Amino acid sequence: MNNTNENNKLILKFMGYPNIANNEDKKDYLGDCVKYHSSWEWLMPVIDKCYQEHMSKHIGDAVLTCNKDKAYQAVVKFIKEYNQNK
Repeated sequence: MNNTNENNKLILKFMGYPNIANNEDKKDYLGDCVKYHSSWEWLMPVIDKCYQEHMSKHIGDAVLTCNKDKAYQAVVKFIKEYNQNK
């Protein structure tokens, strides 16, 4: 499983989505369907929630540069730190 898929699953959990597995192999397939890593439309609601929880300066800086990849990585970093501190 690639790192992007794991990061997308991390974001899904942060956003409150349950794990969804198919009945055949119990593989969590929702992480394969999301596009947080490739779409501003998917990423912006996550950034909004990060603002509500406690905005990271790194996310704000990445958004201001309009660099989706940097914003995605900053969101993942924020969520990992958030989960460690809660």
